[in-house]
Amino acid sequence: MQLPSVVEPFGEVNVYKQKNGDIDISATILTVPDLEGVRMGLALDGSASMKKMYGVSGIVGGAFAMAAGTPNVVEPVARTMISFLSNFSSNGKVDLMYWACSPDGSKVEEVGEFNESSIQNTPIIGPKKLPWGRGTKLLPPLKDLIEKYKNAPAMGVKQPAAFCVFVTDGIIEDLVEVKQYSIQFAQEIAAGAKPFMKLFLIGVGDDVDAAQMDELDDMFEDNPIKDSSGQEIDLWDHQLASDMNKLEQVFKELVSEDMIVIGSGRILNQNSQVCREYSDGVPALLKFSLPSGSNSFTLEFPGGSVTQDISEGL
Repeated sequence: MQLPSVVEPFGEVNVYKQKNGDIDISATILTVPDLEGVRMGLALDGSASMKKMYGVSGIVGGAFAMAAGTPNVVEPVARTMISFLSNFSSNGKVDLMYWACSPDGSKVEEVGEFNESSIQNTPIIGPKKLPWGRGTKLLPPLKDLIEKYKNAPAMGVKQPAAFCVFVTDGIIEDLVEVKQYSIQFAQEIAAGAKPFMKLFLIGVGDDVDAAQMDELDDMFEDNPIKDSSGQEIDLWDHQLASDMNKLEQVFKELVSEDMIVIGSGRILNQNSQVCREYSDGVPALLKFSLPSGSNSFTLEFPGGSVTQDISEGL
């Protein structure tokens, strides 16, 4: 289980309770990866349930409509996200689209490519050419972006050819189909037919199904697929918007055990029992086990320490 709340400098903490009572931990330290040649895509939910977030009240008529108006909370966030992602894009731009459009939520409306400057003058108010969706289907935008970036240079699972962010406020209706297609895509990556792409799902609002997001995130946990170099292909990551403190969190899985961030350190549980020593350097990706009964761990390093509670994952 991915913990919903982590303390800095951790980007993500996953807790796996074992049958013997031990607790396996996989945690990342938040860093900004050195990305090269990456294409960037941002897909915004265009379903009817998102209207209020785009500032659309649905009321027609002068002062009454103005009084009933709601602020557009999507636009400033999307502009900030595009400005941020464009810094890592190979062409300095981010592809923007709306998904979950049309009555059955199966259509995608392309908006265009934007850089940090051009997005500031672009209204982000939901789909214009297609009607707002009445369903939320993730497979169409997934296929669209994979097709768009299929010829991008392949550089490995920690250097994705493309990085795609999907924003939604509801339940994904075609989760089974999305998982099936993701397996097919991972197999194509393993065979060298398509480049690796990282897919990041952001949930907004109170109606998001967090369990679905976890299921998608962990879909390769028990049945890993590896690329030609033996690296496990982990396509999906996710985060609830309410738990995001920094935009850099979208990159929290683009780290490895080869990336050293601190000269030395060690992991202790709440009883000060040493569970892992990092005498040759603390990596950005930490993997260790805690003994039965542990409810937190502490990363000690020269000059400080940080403690992460894991009780939410037990």
